[in-house]
Amino acid sequence: MKKLSIVDIANSLNISKTTVSFILNGRAREKRISDEMIERVLKYVNEVGYKPNTLAKSLRTGKSHTIGLLVQDISNHFFAAIARQIEDRAYKNGYKIIYSSTDNDTRKTKELIALFRDQHVDGYIIVPPLGIEADIEDLIADGFPVVLFDRYLPGVETDHVLVDNLFSTYNATRLLIDKGYEHIAFISYESTQTQMEHRKQGYRKAIEESKLKPNILEVDFYKEEKLIIEEIRSFILNNKNIDAVLFGNNYLGTCGLKVFRSSGIKIPDDIALISFDDLEVFELYTPEITAIAQPVEAIAEEVITILLNRLNNVPKDDSKQQVTLATELKIRKSTR
Repeated sequence: MKKLSIVDIANSLNISKTTVSFILNGRAREKRISDEMIERVLKYVNEVGYKPNTLAKSLRTGKSHTIGLLVQDISNHFFAAIARQIEDRAYKNGYKIIYSSTDNDTRKTKELIALFRDQHVDGYIIVPPLGIEADIEDLIADGFPVVLFDRYLPGVETDHVLVDNLFSTYNATRLLIDKGYEHIAFISYESTQTQMEHRKQGYRKAIEESKLKPNILEVDFYKEEKLIIEEIRSFILNNKNIDAVLFGNNYLGTCGLKVFRSSGIKIPDDIALISFDDLEVFELYTPEITAIAQPVEAIAEEVITILLNRLNNVPKDDSKQQVTLATELKIRKSTR
């Protein structure tokens, strides 16, 4: 069955396509089109089940009223929670969200950005892997607003929303030191992304200030979970003096919990534990797990506010907004 166009509707009703267009785009009152004509067109549209071609509309108006959202993994609790709130706020402002997972893969991210360009999205919210600097700069040069979050790309001037990763892990490590732990390990990803680098720097800063010895395990992000678990297990069993562990994110934290439970290691009697990123399961676990909680609502609010302002040309100048938010160290029973 052929999809109806505005021209088809105009021909069927024997009126101009311009009149139909004004009515369907909400400009009938502005153009002084009669109530009778409006009712006639809308009744016909309802009867035939006409749906406008959004791509064609975007080409006419220059706006698709869609936003492209690229995160590392939409199934991850942190990214899913932020995406949900961004979607709600965007919808209330007349925008819909198209989102996808990049899997932290540079090539996939480039392909998705190209796909979103083809979909004529109005703006981009991106959790960027390394290697897409040129793609981001091209978007900005072409007039598209881009807001990065969770991390940024050094050398690329754009709006971004972060948390204070360095202070967060510094503060968590200081908590362990102040409680008397002396052999504190840091388990994270082998990564040069800004958020992971800053978390490692915060740990090192606290350890070095206290004249303790750093002990760091960095695992391959792309390894299967069972291989990551085995690598953590080997590290813990080969470093029997470890009395506390700080995990670089909640996925690694849950891997660590699986290692401790299967190895008979008691928390916090044998090893204390803190994880970056809070999870509901950390409160339900016995004992409850101390965690660095990121302000999900505040991140989402800052990100979508900046993007909507850009889409509405606020502020008028091109000064970049670079927001850094505080985290909360939720102290529970895994740190004695």
